[in-house]
Amino acid sequence: MESNGERPEFRALEELEEAVRQVSEELAGWRKRAHRAEGSAGGDGDIVSAHERVVELESENENLRHLIQQARTRVTGLLTRLRFLEEQTATAIQGGRR
Repeated sequence: MESNGERPEFRALEELEEAVRQVSEELAGWRKRAHRAEGSAGGDGDIVSAHERVVELESENENLRHLIQQARTRVTGLLTRLRFLEEQTATAIQGGRR
């Protein structure tokens, strides 16, 4: 069971230690990237203020959608009245020709 004078359980332990070391190094790299990203984003305070701004803008968008819908309704009403008046004018012109 021994190869090169090494017991299998010691070899497995060495492999496990190597795997733990690699995972630790990778974790450290991810932590560095996360800290850099947080730093470039301005930290937690900026994230909170950005979230507040998003909420504010979403509310403003909803208000604007409502105003646009009201304007569409008014324009549709005006177009209906305009068509009616055009029809009446065309009927009056045709009636005057007879």
